Amino acid sequence: MLTKKLINFLDEYLKISEIEDYSLNGLQVEGKREIKKVVTAVDASMEIFKRAKKENADLVFVHHGMLWKNIKSITGINYKRLKFLIKNGISLYACHLPLDKHEEVGNNIQFLKIFKISKNIEQFGDYHGIKIGYLGEFDDYKNFNEFVREINEKLNTRCKILNFGNKKIKTIGVVSGGASSIIDEAIEKVDCFVTGEPSHQVYHIAKEGKINVIFAGHYATETLGVKAVGKLLKEKFDIETKFIDFPTNL
Repeated sequence: MLTKKLINFLDEYLKISEIEDYSLNGLQVEGKREIKKVVTAVDASMEIFKRAKKENADLVFVHHGMLWKNIKSITGINYKRLKFLIKNGISLYACHLPLDKHEEVGNNIQFLKIFKISKNIEQFGDYHGIKIGYLGEFDDYKNFNEFVREINEKLNTRCKILNFGNKKIKTIGVVSGGASSIIDEAIEKVDCFVTGEPSHQVYHIAKEGKINVIFAGHYATETLGVKAVGKLLKEKFDIETKFIDFPTNL
């Protein structure tokens, strides 16, 4: 498949132009003219790029790219990464906030699907005026500790929790990655708030707000979107895809 055709599809499908982001979303490095294999991963890193080469991949699709708006020059580590990609003809595509927000393959909607949270789905988690997460309800009330165990198992993670709410929960709000700042909105709308990274300042707010909070890991909560994109590309274009798992345990 022509690289240009695939990139045009991803740009439109993921709606990368609709969200202001500090990530330079889209094609960050152009490689070969044709794409036969795509690998997906959470983070752009030399380790991922080397594994992509071993897989004979033509494109690496990541959530956290290599180029951000605060980068003023290509030196040091970024120079080495860029040199490796160009030398091996590997393209790099990044999709940050648009992949959190996406209504089909996004990190947060995928979380709801995996845990069968299917009632009263709506956008949730205000980030600079944009809702990048989702909330929904279980069919019936669920034991909080049981839910934590399920997340640990299905996401291969070790959750940190603040269990200041009810032991039985029904409404769940999820914003992947580092979204502790959304705690106030969560207190108003859900029984349990799920995000990735823990934050010290959230402890007392959660306690006084009497809400359950699950920190399921920044990395773990953001594997879902890239996996879903890989599955989509395989089904839609019959392209070979593979997810490369490289946990940071953060």
